[in-house]
Amino acid sequence: MAGAPLFATLSLIAGLAAGTASAGDFATFVPIGFSDDGKVFAFEEYGVQDGSGFPYSNIFFIDTENDSFLDGTPYRVRLDDEAATVGGARAAAVGEAIGLIQQYSLLDHPGWLAAFNPVTEEDTGDTLDYRSHPNLSPVYQLSLEDFPLPARSACAAVTEDGRGYRLTFTPPEGESRVLHADDRIPASRGCPLGYRLGGVMTYLDAGSPVHVALVNVLTQGFEGPDGRWLALPFKP
Repeated sequence: MAGAPLFATLSLIAGLAAGTASAGDFATFVPIGFSDDGKVFAFEEYGVQDGSGFPYSNIFFIDTENDSFLDGTPYRVRLDDEAATVGGARAAAVGEAIGLIQQYSLLDHPGWLAAFNPVTEEDTGDTLDYRSHPNLSPVYQLSLEDFPLPARSACAAVTEDGRGYRLTFTPPEGESRVLHADDRIPASRGCPLGYRLGGVMTYLDAGSPVHVALVNVLTQGFEGPDGRWLALPFKP
């Protein structure tokens, strides 16, 4: 694998290490980019772990055709030291992920953050209307609803009912279609108490456009609610 110029690598680390986490463990979302053909999308979530105060950074590489992680990913870094910094955790995660970032030229294809609805926005977080590009393109809609599912046994002390979600896409013309509907709660989500539609990434340079719905998973943390990110790719 050809190495990227040192400047590009240092610029990536500096860019990703900017910013700080706030109180409450709601991970911050940072898009990294798409491969040239749109078949790979990567993003980072970072923050300070609720309770322990340990900083962490997780970098995900998603196969947008199969809605699955690339082999050997995600990269997860947690610095088990209260004196450690978020910037240190993020730089360490970039150090692990830089090979794939270079391999797929992700920094060359950032795509568009077509819509974003952070948890600080005073909104229900269940519907987003967006354009795929900052021009007069058609308006698409995503809607999310959550519903009760049997809780995993490991979550009995947290909640009586588990929560799943259903995500529906409505194009400018034509029928709405369900992109995802849970029939069980995967262990990777922990004990979800609810969901919030957090945003949409789009990439239009591939043979066919790729959209990625961003969903915030809300769970019960040590000192209050926590939030982590899911990314669901789909064809519009």
